[in-house]
Amino acid sequence: MIWVDTIVQGILLGGLYALFAAGLSLVFGIMRLINLAHGDLIVLAAYLILVLVSVLGLNPFLAALVAAPIMFAIGWLLQKHILNRTLGGDFLPPLLVTFGLSIVIQNALLEGFSADSQRLSVGPVETASVALGPINVGVMPLLTFGSAIAVIVALNLLFYHTSLGRAFRATSDDPTTASLMGIRPQNIFATATGIAMIVVTIAALYLGTRANFDPTVGPARLIYAFEAVIIGGLGSLWGTLAGGIIIGVAQTLGAAINPEWQILAGHIAFVVVLLVAPRGLFPRAVD
Repeated sequence: MIWVDTIVQGILLGGLYALFAAGLSLVFGIMRLINLAHGDLIVLAAYLILVLVSVLGLNPFLAALVAAPIMFAIGWLLQKHILNRTLGGDFLPPLLVTFGLSIVIQNALLEGFSADSQRLSVGPVETASVALGPINVGVMPLLTFGSAIAVIVALNLLFYHTSLGRAFRATSDDPTTASLMGIRPQNIFATATGIAMIVVTIAALYLGTRANFDPTVGPARLIYAFEAVIIGGLGSLWGTLAGGIIIGVAQTLGAAINPEWQILAGHIAFVVVLLVAPRGLFPRAVD
């Protein structure tokens, strides 16, 4: 039974990794942009929620609702005025610019908040648990996993069943032709990044309530996000969820064998999947 509990905990942990990765997957699927500052933007959103909690006395969940439109605006402006200038046939400019952005965010947070670890408190729900048959699972991991599924479903509905989603797909396939049909690719890309920042805010909420964070933890979150996206298949949202679950289960199984193996086990699972399926498990999103 202990192994069943370990696997269940890994699946729930995978929901957190899927939230880290969903915004990254959305941006790559639409504009083929690899954002090296993605993890640091998650940390930035966590600090924004912390400020709202501290200054306004809001519950972190309410603070995340306030932070989401602010992060949307940050993402929109960032894409519109900086990242759009780097898009094109060469993948190197986006990497260099987002790498620089990562450094700027980390140092700005260090100046503003110091290197001390922070955490978002949500009260008794942090330690609450429910019985699922013979095993008990925490309420927060369940909320995290449920939020991950809700985000993936919402993004798929947006992408495939709305006029904005059709604009996303048209612009992704052929920006030049889309512009001839009255679509403004630069605005569409900015809107996509803004939506990705809303997902980043949700990820930041659960990052802050489930673990300590400081200005330097962004790159580690980026690694988990990249691995989940690549395992699932670049641009595949459901694949991203599957990738997060694979990493989460691998980590909990590794920790059950030897606590020192937790992180390593996730990376080994990533390498094994790439050896078996170099393009990821669901590569249909990449043409």
